[in-house]
Amino acid sequence: MIEIGDLSTRFGDVWVHRHLNLSVRRGEVVALVGGSGSGKTTLLRQMIGLLRPNGGEIRLFGEPLFGGGILRERALRRRFGVLFQHGALFSAFDVFDNVAFPLRELGFLDEETIAELVMLKLSMVELLPRHSRLMPAELSGGMIKRVALARALALEPELLLLDEPTAGLDPDRSDNFVRLIRQLDGELGLTVMLVTHDLDTVAALASQVAVLAEQRILAYGTLDEIMTQDHPFIRNFFLSERSRRAMETY
Repeated sequence: MIEIGDLSTRFGDVWVHRHLNLSVRRGEVVALVGGSGSGKTTLLRQMIGLLRPNGGEIRLFGEPLFGGGILRERALRRRFGVLFQHGALFSAFDVFDNVAFPLRELGFLDEETIAELVMLKLSMVELLPRHSRLMPAELSGGMIKRVALARALALEPELLLLDEPTAGLDPDRSDNFVRLIRQLDGELGLTVMLVTHDLDTVAALASQVAVLAEQRILAYGTLDEIMTQDHPFIRNFFLSERSRRAMETY
């Protein structure tokens, strides 16, 4: 589903990634973890085409992400959905119009069909019809995440990319949102890539973990496999007392 080969990223004189390689298979839920400033979100932005790397290649669904014309790139991007860290809802649109936006952009669905699809997506993320006319400013943090997730699922994506999906949520709302993602993944058979620094989220969701450190993917495997590796970053990130408590919970 995702193949990244020999990717390098530089901002000015600062290298963020050097010769980074990553391969994600269909059906996996991969957590991309790393320290602050390690380039996790930059890598996610490159996977969805918002940034171009300085070198290397990104392929989604076996096809190069860049090149071949705007129509080919648009067709490719319709096959994945994105949940941005803070939701990135359009503040001037209500909930209904935020979820309807990608459906309307397709240009060939009538409003009746769009309305049915919007209500379906809202129900999938456990929101009620009455929530559809609320404005983003009227939503709690957890509801913003759910609306953003409904919008990410609007075009029936094969691949779902999540940037810090539980950031800013209190523990109860975080647990509920993780449960929702796990449920949707089971029902829809998605491939999921999530960027997170939260060990509870990693332990609860991820089938594979990719550790981004030293400008590359330092380690890739199951959580148990990652934790056996003797590296200073892995010891500090995964084997602290707090991390052990998260692992024991799940």
